[in-house]
Amino acid sequence: MKVKKGDTVLVIAGKDKGAKGKVIQAYPDRDRVLVEGVNRIKKHTRISQNQRGAQSGGIVTQEAAIHVSNVMVVDSDGKPTRVGKKVVETEDGKTKRVRISRRSGKEI
Repeated sequence: MKVKKGDTVLVIAGKDKGAKGKVIQAYPDRDRVLVEGVNRIKKHTRISQNQRGAQSGGIVTQEAAIHVSNVMVVDSDGKPTRVGKKVVETEDGKTKRVRISRRSGKEI
């Protein structure tokens, strides 16, 4: 999966199409990502008492996971781009794989 936690992404399909947000969490095994402020749902939780005796529960609004094919990583100039990988040699002679923008060729 080419989208990682902390990336800024643009939603390209679905009910939140056009929305930008930061990836809170990535689920590579399910090909889904949790994006801040996107795909908000209302979850009904049972009222229960915590250790101090206060009640918690009711209707909570939170983000739900969205499929990774419905988002694109946003480049440094603010436009969506595809992500590629490139092998770069460091100063000490070792090689390192980095993610690059297919649009501009810059490192993400």
